[in-house]
Amino acid sequence: MSGKKKAAGREEKSVKSAARRRKIWGGAKITLATLIAAAFAILFLMPIVLTITNSFMGSSEISSNYGSVFATTDTGGKVYISEKVNLKFIPDMVSFSQYITVLFKSPEYLLKFWNSVILVGPIVVFQLIVATLAAYGFARYEGRLRQIIFFSYIILMLMPYQVTLVPNYLVSDWLNILDTYWAIWLPGIFSPFAVYLLTKFVRRIPVSVIEAAQIDGAGEWQIYRKICMPLCKGAICSAAILVFIDYWNMVEQPLILLSDGETHPLSVFLSKINAGEIGLAFAVATIYMVPCLLIFLYGEEYLVDGITYQGGIKG
Repeated sequence: MSGKKKAAGREEKSVKSAARRRKIWGGAKITLATLIAAAFAILFLMPIVLTITNSFMGSSEISSNYGSVFATTDTGGKVYISEKVNLKFIPDMVSFSQYITVLFKSPEYLLKFWNSVILVGPIVVFQLIVATLAAYGFARYEGRLRQIIFFSYIILMLMPYQVTLVPNYLVSDWLNILDTYWAIWLPGIFSPFAVYLLTKFVRRIPVSVIEAAQIDGAGEWQIYRKICMPLCKGAICSAAILVFIDYWNMVEQPLILLSDGETHPLSVFLSKINAGEIGLAFAVATIYMVPCLLIFLYGEEYLVDGITYQGGIKG
């Protein structure tokens, strides 16, 4: 009898020891994964932190640290960098001169900022309106024609914008809207990305819910407005955030479709940094990041909800 008790005790100890090892190993894996994620997070955040802190440096300090990077020869060529670039995160003396220049002394930067708002705002609003209507149509009606049109949308979404840039230019020229905001607005408003994203969400709304609404006498417009759109709120917010960030950072479209530099957004200026405006570029980039950060922080919950929820009905 005592032998059985000893064997049972040894077995219990081995089970506890195995459970302890699994717990330790599980904790070690979680710790390792956390450290790896933290390392990648630091690498991704370093350029942002560097931009923000360097925006508070004076012009002389910025030139001494990064002047060799943007220096050019008399013929306009790049100068060979023989020394390591000094990446400095903490300024020797905090200066607001760059922000004073951007916000008060040089109104062209604020003008370009508002150009970005004027270009991006209508695209986000009207692309979502078009996308919700098209997504409802694609999800509610079956047929060969619907499949062909939706497949065309997918093909267009897979193409990079640079592929359709020349056709957009030719069509804009034919419509006589070249060098106007409409040349940017129209391709953006009818972009297929939001249509594809929202269609997947609307299709996941249970048919029983729509049938119940039809039995109660609801028409298509009421089903669209009072059932589909509230259930797709997270998806719509997700699409709005992604579309805003995409077009807020556009460069190729205004460079090709808008010849007048006065109508260019601030993103174009950031793509043309030269040696005399390094400090201003840091300040402008910091200001330019603010709308994206605010929208992301405000809509983070909707973004996660829209990605994970996908159009079903919450319990």
